[in-house]
Amino acid sequence: MGTSTAYGGPGGGTPLIPSWLGDTDSGSSPAASPGDGAGPDGQPPADGATQPTPPIRPPIPRAADPQRFSGARSNFTRFAGSDGNDRANLGRAVSKYVSTSAGGSRQAAQRMGASRGAGARLLGFLADAQTRGVREALRALNLESLAGRPITEIFVGLADYICPGAGTVDEGIAREAYIETIVELASEGLTDLATFTLDQMQTVFELYATHAIEARICNDIGTKAVTMPTDVQAAHRVEQQLRDFIRGGVSDALTRARAETPNLTPERIQSFVDAVYESAFAILHTLGDAEASQ
Repeated sequence: MGTSTAYGGPGGGTPLIPSWLGDTDSGSSPAASPGDGAGPDGQPPADGATQPTPPIRPPIPRAADPQRFSGARSNFTRFAGSDGNDRANLGRAVSKYVSTSAGGSRQAAQRMGASRGAGARLLGFLADAQTRGVREALRALNLESLAGRPITEIFVGLADYICPGAGTVDEGIAREAYIETIVELASEGLTDLATFTLDQMQTVFELYATHAIEARICNDIGTKAVTMPTDVQAAHRVEQQLRDFIRGGVSDALTRARAETPNLTPERIQSFVDAVYESAFAILHTLGDAEASQ
């Protein structure tokens, strides 16, 4: 949604967590059978020699439920069919997405590795700019020529640092969310990076995480499989309702995280961002259930 390029959604049989995640031994050749008696050079081992131990490989993840997207998709379809007025089905769609489609808040956050990394770099830059000044923060990235430029130009110039890749769906979502964040800076009153407060830093990150989670949900559900209202205003209302719902969850998660980590040091930024994403999905699950029961 927004400027997102939607697609039909992933196949239902795709594992919740990719099988290659954490596999550091993918390039090695298959281990010899424990009972073949061959040594490393193909010769029989000497009498009494210890048989080589096959390497330990991570288990192949179980196949995901092929119908895991259907509940979220059908409820979102009904929400869109109401022109954005049926909040109960919006709640059900988001709740079903977190609990069933993504496999819970932790796995939902884990699937957004590129977005979490980009969010940490964005927050790290903002914290550095507040601590040492915008010019010094830019100089550290060899981008000092951007100092003194309008905030949108600075953020555009930071794009390749914040979002270095765009080859996977998650990397594309991370970059797209960052671009949408830049578009909204002025409307949020964020015009002078040199005078940013902690609350304004939170607003920037809140915008970014909201757009990233929205794009992840829409791509997973498959918005091409959802019939959107033909009326432009109604379609915009559907998008805005979803975005506002997600932003509420992200805002609550940020408030909690700031209370738990009042002094955010550079070493803690990535874990802070990871916690915000997981907490945001958990809150969205709860909010969705509450909305559905009204």
